[in-house]
Amino acid sequence: MTLVQHLEELRRRLIISAAAVAVGSIGGFILYRPVLDFLQEPYRQAVSSLPETITEKLIVTTPTEPFLAFLKIGLFVGLLLALPVILYQLWRFITPGLTARERRLGIPFVLSSLVLFAAGTLFAFAIVPRGLAFLFSFGGDSLVPLLTIDRYLSFLFFLVLAFGLSFELPLILLFLTGIRVISSTQLRSWRRYAALGVVIFAAVATPTQDPYTMLLMAVPIYLLYEGAILVARLFKR
Repeated sequence: MTLVQHLEELRRRLIISAAAVAVGSIGGFILYRPVLDFLQEPYRQAVSSLPETITEKLIVTTPTEPFLAFLKIGLFVGLLLALPVILYQLWRFITPGLTARERRLGIPFVLSSLVLFAAGTLFAFAIVPRGLAFLFSFGGDSLVPLLTIDRYLSFLFFLVLAFGLSFELPLILLFLTGIRVISSTQLRSWRRYAALGVVIFAAVATPTQDPYTMLLMAVPIYLLYEGAILVARLFKR
């Protein structure tokens, strides 16, 4: 394919992905109320452990915040629902440069990506209440948490996406070992640099920049790195 043909193919894949997000967002808008209640639960759990709090509900400070929250939740749910289509389109875009044997990995690639992203998302939701409670505890009795819906959703969505995408690390490493760009021997020799890189990434990726949340992200990512080495060695790569 020429450069223009590659760009046309990329454009087609992006249009399909955007259409999938748009269709998924319709479902997100319909499910807005139950999704909003679900997303507020980590905040409720966090403030319920504090000695004093004004309210367990999130607040709004501008007339447009409820509508913006509606849009954010709808688009976020749409992105999650469209993720299988997006990953499949990504795979279809890179398959022309792969061998016939490598192309057969398309379905395992998409399924593995979904499982890893879901694992990262669940892990993020599991630690958010503890992370918020830990951060709120620094205020003591003199500071009372009163979060706006916009700030809270931005924090939560960023954290979920950061964990979901970072959990894709072993799949990327296995893909690179599968096409013989790197080997398990190289991955083992890079352990120290990988540990340092994971810590730096976690420090930058976590929106709170506190050591507690950073370690909660860094530890599982490094364990996934070790898991990728183990799987690569099993396949003798």
